[in-house]
Amino acid sequence: MKEVQRLEEFKKSVNNKFNVYNSLFLNLPYRNIENVGMVLPLMLDQCQKGLKSGQNPKEILEAFFENFMAIDSEKERIDFMFRIIQYVERQVVLYDSVEDAAFPKIYKHSNNLAIKDYFELVDKNKSWDKISDHLSNFSARLVLTAHPTQFYTPAVLDIISELRTLILEDNIDDIDITLQQLGLTSLINSKKPTPLDEAKNIIYILRNVYYDAVGELYAYLKSNINNSEFENYNIMKLGFWPGGDRDGNPYVTADITNDVADELRITLMKCYYNDLKKLQQKLTFSGLQDDINKLRGSLYTAMFNPLKRVGYQEIITPLTQIRTVLVARYHSLYIEELDYFIDKVKIFKTHFATLDIRQDHSMHTTVITEILIRNGFIKENLEELSEKKLIDILLHEKLKLKVFDYNEDITQETIKNVLQLKSIQEKNGEEGCNRYIISNSEDIFSVLYVFALFRWCGWDAKKISFDIVPLFETMKGMEESEGIMQRLFDMPEYMAHVKQRSEKQTMMLGFSDGTKDGGYLKANWSILKTKESLSGVCAKNNIKAIFFDGRGGPPARGGGKTHRFYAAQTKDIANNEIQLTIQGQTITSTYGTKEQFVYNCEQLLTAGLSNSFYGDKNVITKDQRGLIEQLSELSFEKYDALKHHDKFMAYLENMSTLKYYTKANIGSRPGKRGNKAKLELSDLRAISFVGSWSQLKQNVPGYFGLGTAIKTMKDKGRMEEVKGLYENVPVFRALMSNSMMALSKCYFELTAYMREDEEYGDFWIILKNEYDLSKEMLLEISGMEILMEKEAISRESIKIRENIVLPLLVIQQYALQKIGEESSFKELYEKIVTRSLYGNINASRNSA
Repeated sequence: MKEVQRLEEFKKSVNNKFNVYNSLFLNLPYRNIENVGMVLPLMLDQCQKGLKSGQNPKEILEAFFENFMAIDSEKERIDFMFRIIQYVERQVVLYDSVEDAAFPKIYKHSNNLAIKDYFELVDKNKSWDKISDHLSNFSARLVLTAHPTQFYTPAVLDIISELRTLILEDNIDDIDITLQQLGLTSLINSKKPTPLDEAKNIIYILRNVYYDAVGELYAYLKSNINNSEFENYNIMKLGFWPGGDRDGNPYVTADITNDVADELRITLMKCYYNDLKKLQQKLTFSGLQDDINKLRGSLYTAMFNPLKRVGYQEIITPLTQIRTVLVARYHSLYIEELDYFIDKVKIFKTHFATLDIRQDHSMHTTVITEILIRNGFIKENLEELSEKKLIDILLHEKLKLKVFDYNEDITQETIKNVLQLKSIQEKNGEEGCNRYIISNSEDIFSVLYVFALFRWCGWDAKKISFDIVPLFETMKGMEESEGIMQRLFDMPEYMAHVKQRSEKQTMMLGFSDGTKDGGYLKANWSILKTKESLSGVCAKNNIKAIFFDGRGGPPARGGGKTHRFYAAQTKDIANNEIQLTIQGQTITSTYGTKEQFVYNCEQLLTAGLSNSFYGDKNVITKDQRGLIEQLSELSFEKYDALKHHDKFMAYLENMSTLKYYTKANIGSRPGKRGNKAKLELSDLRAISFVGSWSQLKQNVPGYFGLGTAIKTMKDKGRMEEVKGLYENVPVFRALMSNSMMALSKCYFELTAYMREDEEYGDFWIILKNEYDLSKEMLLEISGMEILMEKEAISRESIKIRENIVLPLLVIQQYALQKIGEESSFKELYEKIVTRSLYGNINASRNSA
């Protein structure tokens, strides 16, 4: 389908249907909301006109209340704004449902090369062996996180699913009823979720979408790959962070980790039980019922009692026996349905998704310090030991850790958690939990502390069944990473560990904190160079490098077009697996339905194929590297100057929604690391950092510094060279395209009133000038007339979503202005700001 046709289909299936169904909102059963649906278009019109004419949000809304609503009481105005927020939140839900329902039509034949296209391509070229070989050994891993950027509860997700189905059927009466249900259903949590709540919310998606979606993707590959012996059950793996990610979240305890592991296994048993029950209705033949009934009974018990578990062999052995009988005695009747189930069991085994453990290196430093004090190696701190002596203790000293020998909560919790990891593996299988990730890795001790903790908690150093994964996310960490890994590989004890872990070393690279630390271009360019250097150091030591990317929703956190990103990797980057985090809204917006999941997983796999088959074309010459390096440093200088501006943190704290992220019942994790009274950028979580810029519609981390960097090169007469980078270097083009997405979601008119602010006016002007310059320069190097010119559907979707939430954004800014004036209704205005976060972020789908 050509882009023009796809855009036409989008307008028919999304724009038109949304407008029709949106009219049903006029009947939503809200108390005192009868006129909201009728006045909202008027309010949107006034907001658009007012902002374009230079009015500030306060002036716009006060004129609206006086001229169109005749509401004089401040309290009544506040009540009305809350009703607008409720209304718009539900419009976003409807739009999500309409767009998701249209997905199969619009993206059935996209411009991105899908697996099927690859099959047809290689069939013509008679090279099935090559593609079969690659897919038989390749793997992609989606790691679901609980990062608080997705606010739909399971109840609302059910409604969205129901709406999708009804919209496909054009069932107007039932859509009306379902929208009424939506009107009476709360869209937000009544209290902050616990880590277990977060885990259950995402396990809900595992059970209702991914269980079948992964099975269907595998069946599709198996039937099309033209290789009867294809058995790569790891081709699409699922990872899981909720309940295991304790970085900055004191509420993730060892008990929570254990409970989440149980929840994953129990939920999988429910999936298996339901599949087996459906199969039994077809496999009604004698000689099969005893095995089926026995397995059903075992699964049924395991569904409700975490103490009763069914091992993988206890499931797969009877299914294999049933298959043998079916072939021998019953003409292989329903063999495809049975094989489909068996394949799912071989994919998910007894773990469903691999529960990762993650902790910040600084926490391990605290733990190791207390352990060494308690055991008499030091008196107060680690600096008392030489580096050589500390390494010797970590690699060779034999200690036996007991939880209550230590006083610090973090030490007790860390020991308790490492001690229980064996039992989690026994219950869920080794794949259930076999990776320990260390945030903020900047030296060899990030890995060695964890290696020592495993040894001291009873693990044989030669049999540690965990990958120890350093997360290089700061500029310093990335710069030091090659030397860190070489020093580790030079240690026989650590090398022996890597050898017994299939001679693979997984290394994680974090975009979120990298961008926060180094700015957009420098962070992303540093990540690419780091991948190349780490690929080299691993190859030199005969180790397979596996890269795990911490990719968020927006470009500022490593998001953007995933296929484009992986297909653009250079030939010097190891391409053994693709691993990435799927965060927040991306879980439901990009992988939220079976159709979306299969389509986007295909894109991941074809990116891997594309890189393997055509990666030689992704060569960056020495001159091109030099130019990107210069652009990177120039953009960093501009961003770094902003970061160190004396108004930078104050602007975020006082003029954005930053402090309100922690007040919203979004996620269990605090908005910053540590308990310092003064907020520092290094302690600030990337989600609230990037999200706050997004709520301001300024998206600073996604582009800031690019305009200045490119303009500097233009002034030096090198603009044609920069255009050449965009034209000929895929990774550079991918980065610039993602920045254009960030720029396209900016709307500085919303905050133009800040230009006149006595304290922050000059700072706002710095932001606006760089936005204007970045937009101008990116359009010039790309040859485009408008941002995202060649992505018409994405552009149209962004436009509609931005229009839906513009009244919310204006209300939010109005409330922030009133808070600044110390209104007597300050508490209510703070609630307005907090409440407005939900609809804005859900509408953006990748804003934080």
